[in-house]
Amino acid sequence: MLGATDREQGLRERVTPATTMEPPDSALPDVLPTPQLAASGRPVGDLRTRLYRIPDAANVAHVAGVWIQSVGLLWLVAWWNHPVGWIVAFPLMGRAFARFAILGHEAAHRLLFSNRRANDLVGAWLVAYPAFVPIDAYRRGHMAHHKREFGPNEPDAALYAGYPISTASWRRKLRRDATGESGWKNLRLLLHAFGSPTARGVALRITLWQVVLFAGLWLLTGRWWVYPLLWLLPWMTAWRVLNRLRSVAEHGGLRESDDRRIATHHVRQSASARFWMVPFNTGWHLAHHVDIGVPFSRLPEFHRELVRAGYVTDELTWPTYRSLWRHARRGDGGPNSG
Repeated sequence: MLGATDREQGLRERVTPATTMEPPDSALPDVLPTPQLAASGRPVGDLRTRLYRIPDAANVAHVAGVWIQSVGLLWLVAWWNHPVGWIVAFPLMGRAFARFAILGHEAAHRLLFSNRRANDLVGAWLVAYPAFVPIDAYRRGHMAHHKREFGPNEPDAALYAGYPISTASWRRKLRRDATGESGWKNLRLLLHAFGSPTARGVALRITLWQVVLFAGLWLLTGRWWVYPLLWLLPWMTAWRVLNRLRSVAEHGGLRESDDRRIATHHVRQSASARFWMVPFNTGWHLAHHVDIGVPFSRLPEFHRELVRAGYVTDELTWPTYRSLWRHARRGDGGPNSG
């Protein structure tokens, strides 16, 4: 599915399942600070100046590209009007929501555009609301996540706490995602927001966008079913599966710690994983948690500096997403357990 190959790089099955996915102490050398990195791992000096630069023009292209790819795909499928097209488009629209989500995540960090007003307007109206995300509430919860992963105010614990889990539990979670049960819970929150004076405004804005999308896609394609079948339903199903898989790969089976390497995984990146699940460099998630001020376009460079410093080691790195998920559902240990 995802990942470069299924090579395990020395991984061996453990007879007794582990109760954690934490890296061993040997994978956490004490190498900071360095001339380029502070004791926290954050870049300093010229490196910080370079890494903190927000690429405004490139991000305009990224936002436009997500819309062109998504609407273009739906127009093509409606024009062809063949079941094969519907089947192909369905998972691709799940991928589209992954792209909306990561650009929305960038806007929540105010790293999408250097102009704060442009960042917030584009992030809300062209990225978050079409994907059912109340960006201001998301930003508040997400900052709590970064302040203390697995802390008392962690908003996403349900997605990655408690791993490793049994294979049966893993399958139940993915089944709920794939059948729309998880998506319906999220959609129900939007409906309930209409009863809250403080949340009603953003619920109306999100709903307005969905009405515009329904009408606009019907007008563009001449087919009323494009929105419910290939926008709403993939959001409720395919996107939920991808979101869970990515979340487990980011923090599954870890714990609260001042050392980001104990709270966040690093997985070796592959073209297929970046295409389907971790677009816009979000797969360099440990680097993102070390310094949330680095825009996604600079995360690979920042990661390379962390590797050069010895902060990120081969022993710390999961070789593929599949190897991590296999351990997450069976409790077989860490990335290089013996």
